[in-house]
Amino acid sequence: MIELLKRYFGYDEFRPLQSEIVDAVMDGSDTLVVMPTGGGKSLCYQLPALGLPGITLVVSPLIALMKDQVDALKANGVPAECLNSGMSGEEQSRVQIKTRRGELKLLYVAPERIARPGFQRFLESIELSLIAVDEAHCISQWGHEFRPDYRNLRQLRHITPETPVIALTATATQRVRDDIVAQLDMKSPSVYTGSINRPNLRYAVFPNTGKYDTLVERLRRRQGSSAIVYRGSQKGCDELAADLTEEGFKSLPYHAGLGSEIRQRNQDRFVRDQVDVIVATVAFGMGIDKPDIRLVAHYDMPGSIERYYQESGRAGRDGLSSDCIVFYGAQDREREMFFIGRMESDLERESAQSKLDAMVSYCQTGACRRAALLRYFGEEPSEESCDSCDVCEAETFDATIISQKILSAVIRTGERFGATHVSQVLTGRRVKSVVERGHDSLSVFGIADDYTAKSLREIMATLVGRGLLARSDSQYPTLSVTPQGRRFLKERENIELPVLESTKRVLRDSKAELDYDNDLFQKLRELRTRLASERGVPPYVVFGDVSLREMAHYYPQSEASLLKINGVGRVKLNDFGDEFLATIRDYAEPKSIPDGAAMASPNAAKEPRRSQNGNSSRKSRMGSSIEKTHDLLREGLPFQEVVNRRGLADSTISSHIEWLIESGDLKDYERYLPAESDLKRITHAFDTLGDERLRPVHEALDGEVAYWKLRLARAHRRKRKVAQ
Repeated sequence: MIELLKRYFGYDEFRPLQSEIVDAVMDGSDTLVVMPTGGGKSLCYQLPALGLPGITLVVSPLIALMKDQVDALKANGVPAECLNSGMSGEEQSRVQIKTRRGELKLLYVAPERIARPGFQRFLESIELSLIAVDEAHCISQWGHEFRPDYRNLRQLRHITPETPVIALTATATQRVRDDIVAQLDMKSPSVYTGSINRPNLRYAVFPNTGKYDTLVERLRRRQGSSAIVYRGSQKGCDELAADLTEEGFKSLPYHAGLGSEIRQRNQDRFVRDQVDVIVATVAFGMGIDKPDIRLVAHYDMPGSIERYYQESGRAGRDGLSSDCIVFYGAQDREREMFFIGRMESDLERESAQSKLDAMVSYCQTGACRRAALLRYFGEEPSEESCDSCDVCEAETFDATIISQKILSAVIRTGERFGATHVSQVLTGRRVKSVVERGHDSLSVFGIADDYTAKSLREIMATLVGRGLLARSDSQYPTLSVTPQGRRFLKERENIELPVLESTKRVLRDSKAELDYDNDLFQKLRELRTRLASERGVPPYVVFGDVSLREMAHYYPQSEASLLKINGVGRVKLNDFGDEFLATIRDYAEPKSIPDGAAMASPNAAKEPRRSQNGNSSRKSRMGSSIEKTHDLLREGLPFQEVVNRRGLADSTISSHIEWLIESGDLKDYERYLPAESDLKRITHAFDTLGDERLRPVHEALDGEVAYWKLRLARAHRRKRKVAQ
C-alpha cells in the first residue's frame, strides 16, 4: 500500500487513521469512516481499489463531484470512470464495456441508478470487490441532507452480499452513525472516527444588524482570495451577487433557478479563479474540491449544525488559515420555524426542531464555538478555549452589574416576555407595551439606559448560552431565570462576558484607543504569559490586551484603582492582583508616577496631585497620552486637528480635554466649547436631566449635538460650579 500510495498519489506516508482504515478494507471488513473535510477520506477507498482484484463501485451524490474525482484519478494514472445522466447512451455503453473487460478500478455512480433493474443486472456481471458510499449521512433521516435515493443502497447487499462496504462522511452524530450502519446492513463494522476539529478554521458569529457592511469588510480582508457566501433564497443570491459586484468584487450567483449550463459555467469560473466570490444556495459546494477557499460566510443562518459544519468546512482544505462566519438574528429562528411548521411528518418536525435549537444555541453561546461544534458531534475538546474563534479572541468585561440588572428585570416583569420587551424596560423606553403593563413604574425601569437595546439583547443571548437565562421554544420566545441564574443573584457571583460589537460602543470611552506606555505594557504581557503558562490557560484568560493597555495608561497601584480597569473583577483581583500591582509599582515608583495617573474622575472634580516639594507636577498628574494632547492644545490647534494629529477617537480626545479643564491644567479652553446657541441648549438639558449620563441629554437634543461637544460643555459647567 505504501508503494501504491507513492506511485499513484505521490505521498510518502499516510495521514492519521488512513493506514488503519486501508488495512480494515483490505481485510474485507465493513467500515464506517467519519473524518473531517480535507482529512483524506477519499484515499481510504481509492487506494484499496488499486490493491483489490476487481472493481470498486463508488456511490456519490453529485455529478460534479464524480467528474472532479474521476478527472483527478485519471491525472494520477488511476483507471476510473463514472456513469451519470448527463452522458449519452453511447458514452454509457463504452464505460460499461470497459468495466466488464476489467479495464477500470473505480466506477462512480449516483444513488438513484442503483434501483434500476438493468444496472443491477450489470453489477451481477462484474467482479465487485468493494462498495464505497460517499457522503453517507445522506442515507439517514437524521442527517442534514437526507436523500431518499440513498435508501436504495440496501439493495446492493442483496445483489452482492459478500462484497464489503465502506461508508464515509464528514458530519455524523452518533444517532446518524447508527442509522448509517443499520440502513447499509453493515456487519460488525470497523468504525474509525477522526477528530472533526479543523485548527486552521476561525469561527465567528455576527449580528444581522449591519451584516452587509460586515460582509464587505470581511471580503476586503480576503481581497483576491476565493470566498463562498451562502444565502437562503435564489432571489437573495442574485441581489447580493449584484451588490458585491458593484462593490468591486468579482462575484457570481449559483442556484437551481439559473439553469444547468449557467450554473456549470459560474462554478467553473470560480474553480479556475476567474471569479473570487460565489453567492450560492445550498445547491453549491458538495462537489467542490477547491482547496484555497479563504472565507465561507452564511449570510442567512443555516438550519442545522451538520449543514453549517459541512458547508463551512469547504474553507481552508489546504490547511491554511481561513474564516467561517455566520450572521444571526432572532428573525432567522422565526423563518426556520415557519418552514418546520409546514412539514407533514411529526418525525421530520421533531428532527428539524432539534437541529434548529442546536444551531441557535451555537450562535448565541458565550463559550468557545469550536468546543460547541466538537461536543455536538460527540467529541470532547482538549481545551475549553481555542484562541481562534470570536468568543475566545474577544476581550472580556466585568458584566456582573449589567447581568444582575438583566436577570432582575426578567424576574420583575414576570418572566413572561422576550428580550425586546425586557430591553425596552431596562433602557427606559415608554413605549405602549411597557406603559400599558405598568412596567415603567418598576424599580428596574431605565436602570441600564447607558446600554443600547441591541447590546442588551446580545448580552441576554450570551446569558442564555451561559445557562443563567432560559429561552422558551414557542413562536414568540420568552425569557426566564434559571436556577443557576437565581443562584448567581443570591450569592452575588461575578461574571465576565465577551465584548461584542454592540457592547464595544457602550464601553468605548474607557476601553478604546488609549495611548499607553509600551514599556510597561510589554512587562505586563510577560507577566500575563507566565501566569497563563503556570495555569495551563491561554493568556487572554488572565487579562486581555485592552485591560493591559489600560493598566499601562492609568498606572493603577492600589486595589481600588486596579478595580477601575475594564476586565478586572473581584475574582481576577484576588487571583492576579498582587502580581500585577507589584509589576506596575516597580515600574512607576522610580519615575514618580502616582497611583492612577490620568485616572482622576472628571465627575469628582478632584484637586490635582502635588509632588513632594509641593509643586504641581504635570507629568505625575496626567498620563503620557493626555500630556501629548495637552501639548497640541497649547499650540491652539482646532479640535479636529488635534484628533487627526493624535490618530485617536473624538471621544478619547474630548475626555482628555474634559480632564484638563476640570483639573485646571487647561486655562484657555473656551475655543473648544460648542457655539453659544448650542451651549445654552446643552446647559438647559443638563439642568433638567442632570449631567451624570450623556445619553439622555443627547436624545433630548434629538441627537443633533455630538457627544464630544456634550462632554466639553459638561466640563465647562462643572468648572464654573466649582469656581462658584
